[in-house]
Amino acid sequence: MRKRRMVVVSNRLPVTLHDGPDGFEVQASSGGLVSALLPIFREMGGSWIGWPGVADCSPEVSEVLKLECGPTYSFEAVALSAKDRAMFYHGCSNEIIWPLFHDLQSRCRFDPAFWDSYTDVNTRFADSVQAITTQHDFVWVHDYHLMMVAAVLRERGSSVRLGYFHHIPFPSPDIFEKLPWRKQILEGLLSFNTVGFQSDRDRRNFVACAQRQLGKIRLQRTDNLYRIEFRGQSSTLGTFPISIDFDAWSQAARQPTVTEFTRDIRNGSKGRQLIVGIDRLDYTKGIPERLLAFAALLRDNPGRRKRVSLIQVAVPSREEIENYSDLRAQIERRVGEINGTYGSTDWCPVTYMHRSLAPEELLALYRAADVMLVTPLKDGMNLVAKEFCAARNDHSGVLILSEFAGAAAELRCGALLINPYDSHSICSALTRAMQMDRLSRAHRMRHMRDVIRKHDVYAWRDKFLAAAIAEDNVGPSAVASVHLPEEDIQQLSARAI
Repeated sequence: MRKRRMVVVSNRLPVTLHDGPDGFEVQASSGGLVSALLPIFREMGGSWIGWPGVADCSPEVSEVLKLECGPTYSFEAVALSAKDRAMFYHGCSNEIIWPLFHDLQSRCRFDPAFWDSYTDVNTRFADSVQAITTQHDFVWVHDYHLMMVAAVLRERGSSVRLGYFHHIPFPSPDIFEKLPWRKQILEGLLSFNTVGFQSDRDRRNFVACAQRQLGKIRLQRTDNLYRIEFRGQSSTLGTFPISIDFDAWSQAARQPTVTEFTRDIRNGSKGRQLIVGIDRLDYTKGIPERLLAFAALLRDNPGRRKRVSLIQVAVPSREEIENYSDLRAQIERRVGEINGTYGSTDWCPVTYMHRSLAPEELLALYRAADVMLVTPLKDGMNLVAKEFCAARNDHSGVLILSEFAGAAAELRCGALLINPYDSHSICSALTRAMQMDRLSRAHRMRHMRDVIRKHDVYAWRDKFLAAAIAEDNVGPSAVASVHLPEEDIQQLSARAI
């Protein structure tokens, strides 16, 4: 990469502008993609293309974005109108692709107008890429909103090297084939030089979908990378589980303000064990199922009442979509039922917060938790699980993790894995976690922290770029995927208590 400028392309810039009384107000964008990429981007420099949060890209917008940039990097804005947001983002991206790729096809709205908007916006992102890049740059496109960018650029004859990372799960062929535009998506992804997935299962699903839908493809494996050829073009496929900046999270958790917040939370718990859940408000995160399991724990174990409390944070997300507003109402209703049934004047079983958290609050909750519940129905990775471990410098706390989260492949050395659809499984894990002795907690947490420290976000970047920037775009003999070797996981699991 020393000879190449990196251009990051994502649906949203890492900063979001809002109209304020005195002009534009700037705040950090939320989400795992920004959290993972921003430290890398600031270190490497280059350009980041994305939506700035406002409908137009006036000169004033450009000036505000310049003030947010450093000397080695810049932000390039793509304008999205209210209609674009409704049709491309809320419509195609989050009412078709998002639920389908999370195996929840019953929530899809297959509106052809959504797809038309999706292709139009992808074309405009391709316009922005083409306007600022040369064939010597490396363009790194991120996530399901922009799967057609490479196809547009190739149709125009662009030879720029293009990488794509898929942050969410990739579905099996039986589910993927329900997508009316399945062939276009597959051909669009195969227009990238390099395509990365969170897990081996996602990569296998992609290959299986390509074989079923496209027919004549040629697949060759070398080490942990795959080379797929279709219609004279070739792409390198690999598994590159995304991660976090372990050292930054670990150091931030030691800040005096975080320590003070942690002390306040623990004092407020009055000696009760704290179970914590922190999620974006999304139906894939399994929050209603989690609440049902907690209610079952209190119902079936009267001795646990007044001795345990659940703090559930649901960060607002996509509330313009009906499914999400309905989900919020469902969660609040269940919280009310639990507190109304089991609560008392001196004990509230569930503390529910529907808001974003300041960094100090987030870290304090990670540090205060006796048990961290991360129970998505399906997730590409889930960085909350890794952030929790990085914040636990005391080597305490127990992680209960869904087996359907991408993070389970790396963190099974210490986490208690559960089926999020099985309330009995969650209850059993909660009971086990709350009864676990200090030494066992420390062993498990230490192993998980070792994995995350070794395979941090910089290792993820290096592995992906090593595959993507190899001169012949193959380089498989010198490149290994970032996932922890099976023998290492087995050894760590055997040592965990």
